[in-house]
Amino acid sequence: MLPEGIYKRRRNHNNTPPTVLLIITNCIVLAVLIQIFTGCNTVNNYFWGVVAVLALYNVYTIRRNPDEYTWLNGIIYVASILFMVFLFFYFRDQPHNC
Repeated sequence: MLPEGIYKRRRNHNNTPPTVLLIITNCIVLAVLIQIFTGCNTVNNYFWGVVAVLALYNVYTIRRNPDEYTWLNGIIYVASILFMVFLFFYFRDQPHNC
């Protein structure tokens, strides 16, 4: 027999660390931005505006949860940002059918 509460929904995602949620949010937002605001030869100015808002959200989240960002979590966060920058330049330089 399974326990009664096994299928009940967890409130507020209590078991997901804020660092993981921030990294996932950054990846999703950047993927959508690259698809919408980058063209064949140019990057739209709205892209940079939304990236600036995303950076402000990152600062807000890190300041709200300073105890979650330990030494290891900080390295993982910085590595994820660097990886997203690499992906931006990689996808920007791919040939397009314009």
